[in-house]
Amino acid sequence: MEFVLSDICQQVMTARAGERPLCIRGGGTKAFYGEPGDRESLHEIAVLDLSPYRGVVNYQPSELVITARAGTLLSDIETMLDEQNQMLAFEPPRFGPESTIGGCIASGLSGPRRMAAGSARDFMLGAKLLSSAGSILSFGGEVMKNVAGFDVSRLLTGSMGIFGALTEVSIKVAPKPFQEKTLVFELGQAEALAFFTQWRSRPLPISATAWCASEGAEAGRLYVRLSGSEPAVRIASEKLGGQNLDASAARAFWDSIRDQTHSFFQTPTVWRVAVPPQSPMLNAGPTLIEWGGGLRWLPEVSSGPDLRRKVAQLGGHATLYRYGSKPADLSVFQPLQPALRNISLRLKQELDPVGVFNPKRLFPDF
Repeated sequence: MEFVLSDICQQVMTARAGERPLCIRGGGTKAFYGEPGDRESLHEIAVLDLSPYRGVVNYQPSELVITARAGTLLSDIETMLDEQNQMLAFEPPRFGPESTIGGCIASGLSGPRRMAAGSARDFMLGAKLLSSAGSILSFGGEVMKNVAGFDVSRLLTGSMGIFGALTEVSIKVAPKPFQEKTLVFELGQAEALAFFTQWRSRPLPISATAWCASEGAEAGRLYVRLSGSEPAVRIASEKLGGQNLDASAARAFWDSIRDQTHSFFQTPTVWRVAVPPQSPMLNAGPTLIEWGGGLRWLPEVSSGPDLRRKVAQLGGHATLYRYGSKPADLSVFQPLQPALRNISLRLKQELDPVGVFNPKRLFPDF
């Protein structure tokens, strides 16, 4: 593996010397995500393939930490964790068998359990980054209390590779719950949001929620997953009511939400809207709601800028998650506030002053 890393470093130094940008690639399962940037002209830029740089570096189940190279398949990591009855608690989407842990962290996406466990960023302990100078920079480590000052490893989560190529990550893992149960309720969107508000003030072991309208109807189905000890799940189930979903059907449903194979996502355009959970209905057409009201998925909307203004007033932000084509003046990610933008620019100038890595992938002018 040292030879593979040396070769990757050499590619970066060659690209920098020739002022040629690099498109970082792992399994290629998230190529749809982010700004199109220079990916439309891949024949003119080099592809830095990190998929050969794989393997688990360190895994101590008793310490609840795993360290792996960026090209390690997400499926391999989950198999190893499963053998120890552990998991990646933020349930990263698996868009295909070639999905890698590096791409998982670079995209920063989290699945249904994020509402209870936290986001991918919350589980990042350390990272190694290949800079545009061809050197390996280390941030954080493998324990919780090891960072003083600026926690760069967490800033790299969701950065889409614009600061450099992640070569290694250390992630906190979690034990699997003793028991899980999924309840189903037949109700409308307003009722679902009202239930979310009630449940937030109660000590219920809810690990995931998903509401989606039934086809051709305003009413829909609300799925609620309970996770925890057997008594906690049983008591919560008795309090909430609803219809119990068979275990195999429940796994299939939550996998379809996590991996976005659910029929709702099979449209050319999808918006990902994050808002405070108590936000009212957006009234923007068909909606899939996750995270207790905090995440709203929308198909194509009439006006992206209008949606963003409305969502910003609620204290949230909207991402053009999937798209076939988009107006040149519409960015994929909601523009940053000036202070956050300045931090990102300074970090970009420090780690990649020449602009080698993933140009225009996160923002059109980065």
